[in-house]
Amino acid sequence: MSTKEQTALKNSISNEKPSKISICDLSQNNASEILQKMEYQVPIYLQGYSDLFTKYLHSFNTVFGTCRISEKQFFDKLGIDHTVMQEIADYWNFVKNLTLIQIELNSKFVEDYIEFRVSTIESIDKSITSMLDYYSKTLSEFNKK
Repeated sequence: MSTKEQTALKNSISNEKPSKISICDLSQNNASEILQKMEYQVPIYLQGYSDLFTKYLHSFNTVFGTCRISEKQFFDKLGIDHTVMQEIADYWNFVKNLTLIQIELNSKFVEDYIEFRVSTIESIDKSITSMLDYYSKTLSEFNKK
């Protein structure tokens, strides 16, 4: 930048009136920046926990698969009656189905809970906005007098 351009820039800066700093603007800008940074982190957290949970599930599946092979060899040699094994299989199917139903109910509960919380936040937002609007109008009237 030439000396002439630098001088012109300095003059234009010195001619500008400094803008007033608002507490609300400072709070909002800083809070918005922090919240935006937190919002950007959500997909990272969700993906990380999803990957971790998936790894746990695969690990459990591997353990049970390995255990099954070892136990199958052991129990096949014992010669347990097929009807007893069928009863055990029926019991485990019942437990499995009950667990699957509980997982679905829990997922539905979490979904409804989140929907309720979002709705509550939206209602609180509307209420606070209304109150602040009324407050600013009242303050404006007070300042007029």
